[in-house]
Amino acid sequence: MASLWSSLEQGVFNPQKKRLLETVRVWKTGRRKKMSILCLVVDTFRPMQPFLVKVKVDRGEQYKVAYRWPLAELKLVDGKTLDEASLDFDLHLDKVYKWTTNSLDEKKTFIRCLWRLSHRYLAGSITFVNVPSCAAEGRQRLQEDRKDPAEAESQEELNMYQEMTPKEAADVLKLMEEYEPLVNNSVAFAEQLSNDLHVLDEANLRAIISSEKQVTQLMSNIDEALAEVARVEETLHIYDELLGSVKQQMDHIHRENSLLHRIVSNKTRLMDEILFLTTQLNLSREHCDALSQADLSSPSRVKACIAAAEALSRCMNTQIHPGYRKLQSVAEQLIMFETLKQNFESSFISHITNIFELQGKAQVLVLAQPIDKPSAPSHAHHHEELVPYTPLMAWLRKASPILFCDLPKVYAQNLSRLYDREIKAFFEQAKTFLLGRRKGSLQESLEKPTAMRSRQQSRWSLPVSREGQEHTSDKGNIIMQILEQVLRELQPLCTTEQQFIEIFFQLSHDAADLETSATKGEKSTASPEDPPCTKLWSQLEEPTTRLLSEIFSCLEPELRGFLDICNKIHPFGCLQVLVTLNDSIFEMWDSSSALPSSFLNTILGNMLLLAKNSFNKCIGTLCKEIEETRMPSKLKGGILPSLNLFEEFVNFSEKVFRTAQRRGELDKAHLRLASSVFSNINSLSSANLKVNTDMVMMENFHHIHCFLCQKMIHCLEDKKTEAKQRYSKHMKKYINTYVGQPLEKLNNFFEGVKARVAQGVKEEEVSFQLAYSKQELRKVIDRYPGKEVKRALETLYRKIHKDLSPEENLLPVVWHAVEQEIIHQYQEFEELIQRCYTGSGIAMDFTVEDLLSYFSSITLSSM
Repeated sequence: MASLWSSLEQGVFNPQKKRLLETVRVWKTGRRKKMSILCLVVDTFRPMQPFLVKVKVDRGEQYKVAYRWPLAELKLVDGKTLDEASLDFDLHLDKVYKWTTNSLDEKKTFIRCLWRLSHRYLAGSITFVNVPSCAAEGRQRLQEDRKDPAEAESQEELNMYQEMTPKEAADVLKLMEEYEPLVNNSVAFAEQLSNDLHVLDEANLRAIISSEKQVTQLMSNIDEALAEVARVEETLHIYDELLGSVKQQMDHIHRENSLLHRIVSNKTRLMDEILFLTTQLNLSREHCDALSQADLSSPSRVKACIAAAEALSRCMNTQIHPGYRKLQSVAEQLIMFETLKQNFESSFISHITNIFELQGKAQVLVLAQPIDKPSAPSHAHHHEELVPYTPLMAWLRKASPILFCDLPKVYAQNLSRLYDREIKAFFEQAKTFLLGRRKGSLQESLEKPTAMRSRQQSRWSLPVSREGQEHTSDKGNIIMQILEQVLRELQPLCTTEQQFIEIFFQLSHDAADLETSATKGEKSTASPEDPPCTKLWSQLEEPTTRLLSEIFSCLEPELRGFLDICNKIHPFGCLQVLVTLNDSIFEMWDSSSALPSSFLNTILGNMLLLAKNSFNKCIGTLCKEIEETRMPSKLKGGILPSLNLFEEFVNFSEKVFRTAQRRGELDKAHLRLASSVFSNINSLSSANLKVNTDMVMMENFHHIHCFLCQKMIHCLEDKKTEAKQRYSKHMKKYINTYVGQPLEKLNNFFEGVKARVAQGVKEEEVSFQLAYSKQELRKVIDRYPGKEVKRALETLYRKIHKDLSPEENLLPVVWHAVEQEIIHQYQEFEELIQRCYTGSGIAMDFTVEDLLSYFSSITLSSM
């Protein structure tokens, strides 16, 4: 126990400036696996505060504080030892902690220490139950405190040892200095202190005797004051008896006044209720006549009906006590209100339905004069005709929601017929502008250029002639212009209609109600699977979108058909459609602070997905065609047709996407096409060509590298680097094929020398090999005089000039690389002669300067 106590003091509590008072080993009741130590500590500084600390022992026998509670948070201690001894006890802190100890003595000691700390620092605020020993000790302690406070204080001082303060130590030292001669003689020193104490006691007794007269005078004054208080109390009792009858009379008057006030209050409330009923349930004769006649033929009468309907709503929505409805006059008034409401609802619904039907049967306006661009019709006059009825629609929505729900459907059924005719006429007009007025139908004009193009050229190839390219470019510009105009005309058409129906049919109010209810129930109904913002936005737009889908039922099919025509009349029409749709959607988002038509956004989003699918199919077909393209058998080399097709697509697409706000799809297409082109060039390695394969691959990779450098497309930077690497690689292979031909026998001889050295033959012993002796070396060198070397180089130049195509102009580059390679080969031969034939005096008939002059003369003669 001493070891545990010292370990806890030194390792845990002394660094925290705490003093350990008591410990007990415990574990949770019913689970003995994890043992802990409960400690009672107090601060070593003032004000001293007690704490209950739970300490745990880790695997390294280190003590760590797990929990710490201020003892003021302890509410109750349950010892569970009232009837029989038990090792369990409960402590009620922030929750009930149930612990079990090793022995009953440790438990009693710990609880006794808790009781002492409670009475010393917390004024006994902790409740102790089922602890008889602590209760008895408490009673005994209280009695001792009453009998002898000084003894209790001395006992407490004995129990609580405290170190002397610096002041006390200084006083003791001063006393020792005063009696320094007597310190060595303890008996004399004790006698001296006893005499000093006797003198002080005598002085105290004299002071007490001198103050006895003053105490006697004070006691007499107190007795006189008590007698005066008794006389005042007797006088007050007499006055109270005299006022008893007056109090009874005043109580009676107060009761009478309260009854009078109640009568007046009841009369006032009755008059207020009568005035309330007569005022709130009163509908003027003018309003009754307006609702009965239901005349909506003029704007002034419409306003009168609106005012009457609002007055009727106020009367019917008045909150009255349920008992008032049993009054005959109130019941008759409410019946009259309901009759007026039903009659006016029937008349208004019939009138507004007739207007919907007349608007749906309206004829499409045919323009007598030709116009220069397609234009969509305006429905402003139809909306102006219905706007005056908006307050009545709002009234009907609140008064009879069931009847109101049918009106949007009736409106959509009738107006959809008018919009069908107008939208079809608008797209026919747009097709006419797109294809031009030719003989025959629009379908014939659409099929004619397609058939001509399929007979004359490949599907994806643009016209070769300048006139054909200009015609195709103009047609592409017309596609973008007409499609932009179509989308520009559709935006106000759909947006205006959406704004009108949201106001006229109160759809925005439905959205606001739904948003309010969703905000209130967001915490209770939020689901981690469904994003709340997306789900709420879809619910808010659902009524408007559903109604617009029925009104513009033919818009999406007509727009899809028009986009199909745009894709067919141009080889790369899908690019123009994709760019135009993307730009139009971004333009609508950025056009104003108000949100554009969500319905039109949905349709354009669907069209954009179709355009992306068409574009991806186009790119897939183009990639397949590029990969399957083979070099014509009649051609001996040159640029592959797939490269021309790739260049045409890139040039056209970059022109189309020059002002586009997004080009992610185009970048992906460029990467796919570039990969297909590289695959097509790599397929030449397995082809049976009449010319050198590395030469053809070198030219093609050089061509595509130059083209990518010219275009500077960011997404193709890696392909450009790869093309340069492939071009350099195949040029090196091509040069290595011919670099050994001018000095073939020399090259073969020294290749054998290097092979012998690699096999382990020493360099100075190579000349002793029969096949590589000095005589054999002289024979080989004699076969290559300067004139023979120059003639071989001229033959090699003509061979390279014949192989390379003039379009790429790679002859100077390749010839310079051949020059560098042959000079390097010559220097390697010289080095081998110096190393393997040292002192033989053998040297080649020509030098590096001779080789440079040969190459220079050959280059100048060919210019």
